[in-house]
Amino acid sequence: MVMKQDMRQDFDGSQVLITGGMGFIGSNLAHRLVSLGARVTILDAMLPQNGGNPVNLDGITNNTEIVIDDIRNVDTMRRLLAGKDYIFNLAGQVGVSAGLKNSAMDFDISCLGQLNLLESCRAINRRARIVFASSRLVYQRNLPVPVDENAPLKPLSIYGIHKLTVEQYHRLFNQIYGLSTVCLRITNPYGPRQRIQGGNYGIVNWFLYLAMKNDTIKVFGDGAQLRDYLYIDDLTEIFLRCALLPEMEGQVYNAGSGEGTTLVEMARAVVETTGAGNIEHVPWPENQARTETGDFVAKIDKLVAATDFRPQTGLRQGLQKTVGFLKQETGQAETA
Repeated sequence: MVMKQDMRQDFDGSQVLITGGMGFIGSNLAHRLVSLGARVTILDAMLPQNGGNPVNLDGITNNTEIVIDDIRNVDTMRRLLAGKDYIFNLAGQVGVSAGLKNSAMDFDISCLGQLNLLESCRAINRRARIVFASSRLVYQRNLPVPVDENAPLKPLSIYGIHKLTVEQYHRLFNQIYGLSTVCLRITNPYGPRQRIQGGNYGIVNWFLYLAMKNDTIKVFGDGAQLRDYLYIDDLTEIFLRCALLPEMEGQVYNAGSGEGTTLVEMARAVVETTGAGNIEHVPWPENQARTETGDFVAKIDKLVAATDFRPQTGLRQGLQKTVGFLKQETGQAETA
């Protein structure tokens, strides 16, 4: 199926649910979908550690239904899922550290909550397309790059284990109950509306935050590990195309830029873009070294073939856009 350049015809008037919709990815999706004429419902539990921020929805609150509740609430899920055409399934714990601190809580939110969503869909709405946000952290460490979807799966963290588990839930509910599911193994996304105070939410935005304060960016070791950095507008486009294309049902795709950049190269680009900050190499903390995945660059041929879309935003362009957004946001806060 060849995608139309303008998706307004596809989403105009459609009923959309975004779980975790006040977070980074969810809020960017919400802004785009509202611009396309979709009728958007945002569900977010607003758990303190998970990155949700009401400010992320500035400008679209009059065009969205906002529900502060939890995917673990059966009654809420059944009410919100009824009649929806598309479900962007982003709710869950954010980052590796939360699972290390409390694995039972991570399981409760990220696994049992997801089962509740899928069971609710099975009961009342089997026709909706569900696009689930998985992670590159489901893969084994130190794989030859680029990594394709058939590479060995051996997560190094509770977070990665639970993402892989939920992928399997989506696959099973597709095969047994006919739910229309797609899973995206997302690399390292960055850009506007991502929480920046702390590296748990995204390393690029964290480095930008430090540099814009003229602070020191600490790079573990030599910083030679490769990463695949994906700008949020490209990721949003990928999500929307996955929602529309019927032939993607039941599949898992890498969602990355397909381009590798070393961590220290990214840090240098941040310093050059902001004109501030400095870089310091420090030894690896023991707990970080144990969960370090080594080089990772996604092979995205399968995604490109299915969606007819290749990410458009290079790292430096994406950094410039993000800095512009952060400066505007800071200026608005100072004049408020």
